[in-house]
Amino acid sequence: MAAASDPVELGASWGPARPEPLPTRFHRVHGANIRVDPSGTRATRVESFAHGVCFSHEPLAPGQVFLVEIEEKELGWCGHLRLGLTALDPARLAAVPEFSLPDLVNLGHTWVFAITRHHNRVPRNGQQAAEAAAPSRPPALLVEPYLCIEQFRIPRDRLVGRSRPGLYSHLLDQLYELNVLPPTARRSRLGVLFCPHPDGTADMHIVINGEDMGPSARGLPAAQPLYAVVDVFASTKSVRLVQLEYGLPSLQTLCRLVIQRSVVHRLAIDGLHLPKGLKDFCKYE
Repeated sequence: MAAASDPVELGASWGPARPEPLPTRFHRVHGANIRVDPSGTRATRVESFAHGVCFSHEPLAPGQVFLVEIEEKELGWCGHLRLGLTALDPARLAAVPEFSLPDLVNLGHTWVFAITRHHNRVPRNGQQAAEAAAPSRPPALLVEPYLCIEQFRIPRDRLVGRSRPGLYSHLLDQLYELNVLPPTARRSRLGVLFCPHPDGTADMHIVINGEDMGPSARGLPAAQPLYAVVDVFASTKSVRLVQLEYGLPSLQTLCRLVIQRSVVHRLAIDGLHLPKGLKDFCKYE
């Protein structure tokens, strides 16, 4: 994991001097109602609406996005997914709190927010509130393939949710890409990361379908290990982790992008003379 104090230039490449982070996984310590699949990449709340707190298996590296996709919703509950960071080591908790808000936050060194679109933008000193209001609509993926957050440049392709393959998937995908759906809609992708500063502090950012919501919290201790927190709360029933490519995109990803841009909708991929594995990758990823 990269040291939090290491300076990183905007758009700096991940490479030998800055190795790519390890794949994200959920921690073995989690809420009593959570079941994590054997791969460690899917977390499901099996009953009630609470005891759904999960953590990242390892502390995050600076600029590393802990990205989840909402897989299942459950009607009848009020409230949605909660997301944030903690400097508490999950393995050292006497017990996982029932709720991330307020229980885990009250333990200290924890920053968690209920997911909404504009509630948590923290203005810098001297910045007008109007300037810190809702961010502008994100550009199309073909116009700007990278999301720049402070000193980090992150490929936007995997950050954006996608609909199920269908005749109208090409239209529905645009709703995710433009981020006009509710942020906790099924198949939305939500991520959290931190950006360190030379003074030893860090800003926490939340990303919704490829759109940076701005700093949600400032003054985090960048020198301490920071774990991601995902509270699978209330109407959010199941989430899965989405892995990002931080360096040069793989050949498989480049092939997928070319193929997806060459068809009207993803069901048309079935008619192409391609290996089934590549077809499935293009349709579902």
